[in-house]
Amino acid sequence: MTPFYIHQFSRRTKMFRYLVTGGCGSIGSALVKRLLIQGHQVCSFDITEDGLFHQNRELKSQYVDLYKPFLGDIRDRDRLTQALKNVDYVYHCAALKHVALCEYNPFEALKTNVLGTENLVEACINNGVKKMVFASSDKAVNPTGTMGATKLLAEKLITSANNYAGSQYFKCSCVRFGNVWASNGSVGLIFCEQSKTGQPLTVTSREMTRFFIDKNSALELCEFAMENMEGGEIFICDMGALNIYDLATTFNEYFENKKPIQLIGMAPGEKLYEELFTETEAAFVGTYKNYYIVIPEGLISDTTKDAWERKPEFHWQDSNNPLLSANSPKQTDVKHLINLITLNAI
Repeated sequence: MTPFYIHQFSRRTKMFRYLVTGGCGSIGSALVKRLLIQGHQVCSFDITEDGLFHQNRELKSQYVDLYKPFLGDIRDRDRLTQALKNVDYVYHCAALKHVALCEYNPFEALKTNVLGTENLVEACINNGVKKMVFASSDKAVNPTGTMGATKLLAEKLITSANNYAGSQYFKCSCVRFGNVWASNGSVGLIFCEQSKTGQPLTVTSREMTRFFIDKNSALELCEFAMENMEGGEIFICDMGALNIYDLATTFNEYFENKKPIQLIGMAPGEKLYEELFTETEAAFVGTYKNYYIVIPEGLISDTTKDAWERKPEFHWQDSNNPLLSANSPKQTDVKHLINLITLNAI
């Protein structure tokens, strides 16, 4: 059965040119395919030669004039400037995302996540790009580690870029994901492999909780932000949360794994829980359909705020409390997530 979104967008007759940084990553590659299905021209920009080689083999024959494999590094501003010629829209998914590795290599995390984002903003403005969506993380909220801190600073760059562009017509906004289910290196894939091979499942703490979002919901959030941004907002999906120890227990039951769960302790830079927005941001959070929209304080008297308040379905939230994964009223359906892996429906 063809997914609804393919029917919904395949009717579009106007083709745009997109560039997706991190085009071979979990979200980036899914966006590349989704945009190609919609009939757009897509430049998949990635530093991973092997990833682009395999993606090119998969997509080039079917999308001869639409798919463009661009090898490059977002740390290289000149390469970005060249790659962005005639591009209309950008999804910025390239990042160093693994908490422990970023903690051990903070200089590299800074160069990619912060300076790379700065390079991209400059190149977008210089090339007349219309809009950009930046894929951020809930780890940017009150960060305790390098990865989250670099994502927070990148968010600040994106928000400020709307003013930095001056009179030029350029908008950019952020989307904040929780843990993207079954993305590269994610806990679901680790637990699945450990369960299938009869290994003990490794958990950092009994108290650790996380927000989870499946890949389709993440893609829909990206598209929603691209289509609805006024400039500078942070878009967040109403995600469910899970206790990681409970998740491991369900995996053991599902795969009938008899090995006890092994507690290994928290890695440097990790938090026991995540937050969708800070206590300060909570005063500037509105809801629209099933999304939270943070309008940063610097934009609160700007046209962004006015534009959202004119939308009939937009409402400022009543509570000024941040939403934590530790006490989230919305819980994720664990068995559904496991089925997404085992049935290869991700």
